[in-house]
Amino acid sequence: MKQHSVREAWLEDAVRHLEPIFSKAGYAIPPVRVSCGFPASSSPRTTLGQCWPRERSGGGVNEIFISPKLDEPVQLLDTLVHELCHAVDDCFSGHGADFKGIAQTVGLEGPARMAHATEELTVKLMVISQELGPYPHQAIVFPPPRPSNASRNKAKCGQCGYEVTLLKRWATYGAPICPKDNIRMQETEPETIENTTEHDSESIKDTKSTKDEIRRAIS
Repeated sequence: MKQHSVREAWLEDAVRHLEPIFSKAGYAIPPVRVSCGFPASSSPRTTLGQCWPRERSGGGVNEIFISPKLDEPVQLLDTLVHELCHAVDDCFSGHGADFKGIAQTVGLEGPARMAHATEELTVKLMVISQELGPYPHQAIVFPPPRPSNASRNKAKCGQCGYEVTLLKRWATYGAPICPKDNIRMQETEPETIENTTEHDSESIKDTKSTKDEIRRAIS
């Protein structure tokens, strides 16, 4: 069992271990770079891997990224096989017929976008994971936990009830003067407010489509 200290070294070694599976199926894995990283053109909430076409890489190779949410070796290898199928096709067919043919031949099953290892391939991946040793990474929880509430200092006029929120950077100067009664307002106890704003970090996709549009990454 090997001991890798760098994630990318583990992933690159994994590609070498997967080569016999592809060659036996009649496919050659092209030059690839594999890294740990969140996808750039689809939601990191649901996307586990992504492959970029060669024309998008300064090095002219397929760039593959495996989500930092993953740290279980067999699941990593399963995801890597899926992305390597895109690399073999250089992302030309997306999840179309050509990709499906490659995926099924090397041992993936299920809907193309979620194609995953068959039971037979999973056994092979388990053996490979033992040869590779532990993946030197601990899964990142995504999306990051957001505070369920936040505190806000406020100031209120004792006569008219005019109320304002005090920004933390200005609170040290004391409460402001009420614009109506021209008296200094009184600071109130911090009020707890619910933080209900949801943010989706999915990239905004360009809706324009032209014949010459550069191909996007495929997840």
